[in-house]
Formats: sequence, C-alpha cells, structure tokens
Amino acid sequence: MNTYTKQLLTLALTASSAVYAQEKNNFTGRVLDAFNQPVARAIISYSEYDIDTETDESGNFSIEFIKNQELSIYSEGYETYVFQIENPSFAVYKLTPTEDLATIFINKERKSTHRSSKDAHNTHTMTSKELLKAACCNLAESFETNPSIDVNFSDAVSGNKQIRMLGLTSPYILIAEENIPAVRGASQAYGLSFIPGTWVESIQVTKGAGSVTNGFESISGQINYELLKPSNDDPFFLNLYGSTDSRYELNAHINERFSPKWSTSLFTHGNMRVKKNDMNKDGFLDNPLGSQVNIMNRWQYTNNDKGFVGFLSVRGLIDEKQTGDLSYDPKNPAGLWGAEINTKKFDTSSKIGYVFPDMPFQSIGWQNSFSFHQQNSYFGNNLFDITHRSVYSNLVFQSIIQNTKNKFSTGLSFMYDDYSENLFNYSNHNFDRTDRSIGGYFEYTYDNLDNFSLIAGLRADYSNQLDFFVTPRLHARYNPWKDATIKASAGRGKRIANIIAENQHLLASSRTVHIHSSENKPYGLNPEIAWNYGASFSQKFYISDKEGQLVIDYYKTNFINQVVVDLDQSARNIHFYNLNGKSYANSLQIEWNQNIIPHLNLRTAYKHFEVKTNYKTGLMQKPLQAQQRFFANLEYQTHETETGGSWKFDITYNRTGRQRLPYTGDNSVANQLGAYADAFTTINAQITKIFNNRFEVYLGVENLTDTHQHRVLLGADNPFGNEFDSSIVYKPIFGRMFYTGLRFRVK
Repeated sequence: MNTYTKQLLTLALTASSAVYAQEKNNFTGRVLDAFNQPVARAIISYSEYDIDTETDESGNFSIEFIKNQELSIYSEGYETYVFQIENPSFAVYKLTPTEDLATIFINKERKSTHRSSKDAHNTHTMTSKELLKAACCNLAESFETNPSIDVNFSDAVSGNKQIRMLGLTSPYILIAEENIPAVRGASQAYGLSFIPGTWVESIQVTKGAGSVTNGFESISGQINYELLKPSNDDPFFLNLYGSTDSRYELNAHINERFSPKWSTSLFTHGNMRVKKNDMNKDGFLDNPLGSQVNIMNRWQYTNNDKGFVGFLSVRGLIDEKQTGDLSYDPKNPAGLWGAEINTKKFDTSSKIGYVFPDMPFQSIGWQNSFSFHQQNSYFGNNLFDITHRSVYSNLVFQSIIQNTKNKFSTGLSFMYDDYSENLFNYSNHNFDRTDRSIGGYFEYTYDNLDNFSLIAGLRADYSNQLDFFVTPRLHARYNPWKDATIKASAGRGKRIANIIAENQHLLASSRTVHIHSSENKPYGLNPEIAWNYGASFSQKFYISDKEGQLVIDYYKTNFINQVVVDLDQSARNIHFYNLNGKSYANSLQIEWNQNIIPHLNLRTAYKHFEVKTNYKTGLMQKPLQAQQRFFANLEYQTHETETGGSWKFDITYNRTGRQRLPYTGDNSVANQLGAYADAFTTINAQITKIFNNRFEVYLGVENLTDTHQHRVLLGADNPFGNEFDSSIVYKPIFGRMFYTGLRFRVK
C-alpha cells in the first residue's frame, strides 16, 4: 500500500468514525432573505445573555434554548429581526433590506471580523467595517489589518503587493469571487490589484485545503470575496482618495432597482500616478507611473414566488504601468533601462439558483464564467507576453438526508484554460498550451446542531495535463466546553505552476532563466501536489466583563512535488526544477483578541513559520520569508450621535523578523548582500470622521516609522550589466506615506 493510499484510507476511516454526538435541547432555524436565498454568517444572539452564534452557508443555525427569552438576528444590509422563543422547534426567518422598513436597533457592538464556532471550516469573515479601517484601494491592500494574511512587496519595479498564507505565496491560495475561481493563471501577479476595495462587501479567509466544491487547486487556504449586491446596495456611492506618493483614485457606484425582481449596479474605478518618486536617490522610480480604468456592471434577478435568483456581471479593465530610470521615456528610450506592464482584461460571470419553495433546505445552482486576460510587458531587455482565455462552469445540488443534521452537496465542474505565452530572456521561449479538466464531487456534512460537525468531501477529476486523480478533504469541529472550539482539517491539492507569470518580478534583473525539464508536461515540469494538515483551538473568556478570545492555529503543508524556484546557485541565474527531497511549510499562529473598554478593541498575533525546501545546495529556509512575525491592531470608535456621527481611530503594528536573502556571492563586492536581512517594524494608522450615515472623511499614514530599504537595486549604475537585480526586496521601498479621502453615499 503506497503512501497516498494510506493517507486516503486514514481520512476515510477518520470520517466514518467521527460521526457521534450528544443531543441537547437547542433552538434551531434557518435565515433567508426576501428572495428565499440563505443568509450566511448572520449573527443570532440573546438580548439578555452573552450567547450568540451565526448561520452557516445554507443559512442554518443552532443556539442554546432559553425559554421565553428575546433573540435577535443581525446581518449587515438587513433589518435586525427581534423575536421571542417559547419552544425549541425549527423555524424559518426572513430578513428585510434596511431601506424598506424602519430599523430596530440592538445596543450590541458588532465586530468587524468574526469567527464561527459552528462552522467546521477554520474561516473568519472580514466585514465592510473591517475594510474601512484602512484605505483598501484594492483587494491586495485589504489584508493590512488581518493577522492571518502577510502582505509583502514582490519587487522594486511594479510596486505590486503579494500576499501569503501559512507561509506560502498566493498561487497556493484559491482566490474566488463569490465562490468562482478568479485570481489565477495569468492574473496571479497583479490580479488582486484589479479588485477595487469599495466593490467588496465581505471577505472570507479559510485556512487549510478548503471545500472540494470550489476545485482541486487550493493548498494552503481559500479567500472568497463577496461583491456588493444590487438588491441592497446604496443608490449612489462616491469615494475619492489621494496620497503623498501621487496616487489618486476615484470610485463611483450607481445602483438602480427597477422592480422587486430586477436591480442593477454600475461600478466605476479609476486610478493614476503621475509624479516621479525617488526617495532613496538611486536614479530609479520607487513606484511605477501608470493608470487603471476598471468598470463593472452587475444585474440581479429575483423571483420570490418561483424561488429563482440570478446574477450577471460584465467587467472590463485597462491597466498600464511604466517604471525604470527616472529619465526613461518609452517613446525615446535613449539607452536607458525601463519597463512597461500593460494589461487588458475582460470577464463575465453568471450565477443561477433555484431554492425549492416548500423545501428551503434544497437548492440547485449553476455558476459560469469567462475571462480574457492579455498582458504585454518588458523589463529592460526581457520581454514577456501572455494571453489567457479561461472558461469555468460548476453545477451544484444541495439537499439533506432525512433531516437537517445530514446535508450534502454534489455536482459537476468544468475548467478550460488556453495560454499563449512568450518569453524572451536571452533566447526565445514559447509556452503555449491548453488545459482542460472535468470533474465531479460529493461533500457530506454532519452537524448535531450542538457541539460537533464534520464535512467530508471527495472529488474526482480528469485533465488532459494531469490525467485522472482524486482529491479528498476533511474538516471537523468540536466544542468540548462552553465558548471553546476545536477544529481540524486535512486535504490534498494539485495544481499546474505557471512559473513565468507567477515569478515575473524576477525578470526585472539580469538573471538568465533555466528550466530543467524532463517530462512531457507544461514547461516540462511535473504538477505540484501537497497535503495540508492543521488544527485550531479557540477559547472565549472575560476579563472584568470584557470579552476576549484566544486562538491557536497550527498547520503543516507537505509537498509531494513542487516546482522549485532556485536563486541560490548563482546571482546570475534563475533555476526551475522538480523537487528532489523535502519541501514543507509549518505555520504556528497565536492570536489574542480583547475588548478593553466599550468600543476599544485590541487584536494581537504572534506567527512562526518554518518554510524549507531541498535546493541543489541543500535544505534551506525559503528566501525573503521571515520566520517570526508579530502583529497588533488597536481600534476605537466614539459613541454615535443622534445623526449617526462618530470618530474612528485605528492603528496597526507589524514586526517582521529577519529574512534569508538569495545568494549574491558571485557578484562584485559592491553588489553583494549578507546572508540575512535585519528585522524591522512598520506602523499604519487612520482617523475617520463620520458626520452621518451619508458622509465621512479619513486621514491616514502608512509606514509611520519611515522604515524603508535604502538599497533596493543591485547594479543600478549599470542596469544592462550582469549584476543588475531589483527582485531582492525585504522592506518597504517608499517610506512614510500620508493619504486622505472622503466617502459619500445617497441612501
């Protein structure tokens, strides 16, 4: 019996032996919106007791039954529903959008992020309140106040930010838009910057392999972002932003509800940077000049009587970046080093759902998307062009087995990716290919509606590149005592690494690309395969009646195969080859959240990463990956006035430990770096003045300590020489940056 078979058998035995429960007298129900769609992550709480829970993805909930007590159901964008319970029987509740009726206010502070103690997945949700704690110009910048996601600059040329989860970069995270895979393939490097922050309603961050319903590519986790819905969006919204690094942005949303069944939203976004910045005086731009125009139109159809709901989205984007020497002009290069990254993107998606009116626990949905992504770019003498056409379709059916304790999801999915990819790096390389895969999945959920739940999923796929393979995943949740939650997960992921698109920041150097191919596979390299295991423990507690929470997460990712990106054999080369030996990522996070006084909340986290790979030179920590990180966030909001006005203060502290640097020993002495970069600290802060529920202004600072990397470029005096390198970035580049903006909405 091989290792894979043993692991699969272990998961199956664990799943079959874990279905046990101790019944209690709980009150259960389901929360729907006005169109019979489930409302996920709605908060159900007692008015007189500090007991709460939240709904799962199907809108179901279970909470301790206390007779003749008042319960409230709260979800952002809806009226708070208040009712009294007399018996623990199952009931269905419908919420009403806030614009239709007068709101019932509950005097209970709502958190900007929250974890579910009932969901088997280790997921925490960032609401729109959390996103407003920073400028959040785009999705890549929305995680600055989130301890589970690390945000890093990837290079000194594009100014792009890269995220990491569990010590692994974004290609190992499945990033989805309303559960449709979105940021992948050609868009891995810059795709997060193409999602404006004001378009996002909430973000769900899941550690571990995630659900099989969303595909087989997830390895370290999943990030799903929900866009604003036309049925409950404001009629008009305007956001203006400007910063001292000459970045200016405009976001405008227009929403129209034509009838109870039809509504539409038009989202427009534009940004530009026109001023040249060179804070470290190396003769090169600290951040690129450029502009972006991004427009999306969403339509929503709902038929309450028939049980149908549908969404259609169409989006177009043009993004242009130019960087390099301060005097570089693309129309007249004059022998100066420069770079341009020009992207055109078009995508459309649709979601059709039907909820059986007499059986609200049963539904069928069909998700479809098409994406066209074209990038033309050059970095000095290196040219990289890629065109990616993608089609995705997913049909899913959800129902129960006898009762709501036993639920299942099953379906079929299809994915098509056509790549036209060309790289000129001292010689011409063409990597055109077409990937096609079709698969089916089944996911069983058991929930005793009290202290135990389990999700066991299995999918089988056939791919023209990966042949036939299966993907098992398991998640479990147990509440051993009051306010304590234990979660565990295990699962397998498999993906094709798009090695150039995912590492194109390395092209802004004089390194030569070497691909050690040996198989008839994409790029001549084997697919990446990894197992992810993890456990989480959380405990709520009270200090002087103020709520606190301790969370401990430990996850381990073991690669069966990985495409190794080797920068340590020589400062002159980039080597790509199949893993020969070990590669793993161990992640420990200890988080403590505490309410200090009313409206003053502290969130802290310590993280330790051991991310090692067998390179040709031996087993080493991955370069530019800090082993130690410390995070703290303090937020305070004053009491609201009668008109809804208040002040909000937010400050975030990040301490990044030392990082191993790539090998530069074969450069001249002037262009050699040490083995490690020192630890450093950054502080971000923001003050927001809310005048009423229509108008607010904000003022913030990023990198208050003015921490920045003094020497960003190696060989800057001879950028066409063989020692030029802009990819070794371990600190902020620009230094201290102030910004301001306003938000205005018509209710």
